[in-house]
Amino acid sequence: MYTIRLDMRAPAFGAPAADLYAAALDMAEFGESRGLLTAVLTEHHSSPDGYLPSPLTFASAIASRTTTLPIMIAVFMLPLYHPIRLAEQMIVIDLISRGRVRYVAGIGYVPAEYEASGIDFHKRGKIADAHLDLLLKAVTGEKFECEGRQIQVTPAPFTPGGPNISWGGGSPAAAKRAGRFGIDFLGQIDTPELRTIYEASCKEHGHPVGQCWLPPRNAPMTTFVAEDVEKAWEELGPYLMHDVLTYAQWNEGKESASLSWAKDAAALRAEKGTHQILSVDEAITHIRSGNHLALHPLVGGLPPDIGWRYLKVVTEKVMPAIAM
Repeated sequence: MYTIRLDMRAPAFGAPAADLYAAALDMAEFGESRGLLTAVLTEHHSSPDGYLPSPLTFASAIASRTTTLPIMIAVFMLPLYHPIRLAEQMIVIDLISRGRVRYVAGIGYVPAEYEASGIDFHKRGKIADAHLDLLLKAVTGEKFECEGRQIQVTPAPFTPGGPNISWGGGSPAAAKRAGRFGIDFLGQIDTPELRTIYEASCKEHGHPVGQCWLPPRNAPMTTFVAEDVEKAWEELGPYLMHDVLTYAQWNEGKESASLSWAKDAAALRAEKGTHQILSVDEAITHIRSGNHLALHPLVGGLPPDIGWRYLKVVTEKVMPAIAM
């Protein structure tokens, strides 16, 4: 079983963006009947490599090409959206997908993204609180009052109560916010204090404790499976390092389960951490141990013909062995 993460980076040395988007849609459709658990879409803005800025639009496209595949947007930066317009978009996607799209909201961490939208980066927490309050009410499709205004978003959602919205982040403030609003929490790393803070916040505000996901440190978050691991590192190294180095630049001084501070592919391989290339046997063992493969088949603008080759190692070599 596997997931695919799609951030749609298209650096100059990689494949053209239009080819990557077309391949991503094809891969989602292909994977739906071949062990794909979820397509995970991420969001950033004004990135030189074209990092996906509009995950809701892309989620709608994937939903139209599939019939049962779950889709997760994790994370999107809530303070950059108008909450009522966002609720309308979410409900339309909820209808198109028949309830298959879920969301993890966050506040982001790159000041330039806020500057481009004319929003004060330092007020993003306060903005998030106000927007989240409105959004959670609006996506239900029920009438509610806000500052003397009567609001009702139509049409009604397919999902009773509206699409699932969680909160994501790696700080105590993020954990407290999820608990305060009574929604699930997706942490950035397995820090026990975050679970404690989240659970206490839920109870303090009269909400049942929801789900709390804290990914383990050094878990493989960007994975490929290869029949020849040596050759795969030579071929995939530049694309993996684009992913590593750009995230490291954005997250200097921060800690997250998905980050590596490796400076080259050899160091990245030696870490055996966030970015891994597994042999077929290693992948089989990984799944049989109760894990899934977190694939990133177009990482760093990887040309689709190469991405397809590695994806099919999973579907043609790993999945049949698991089924035995």
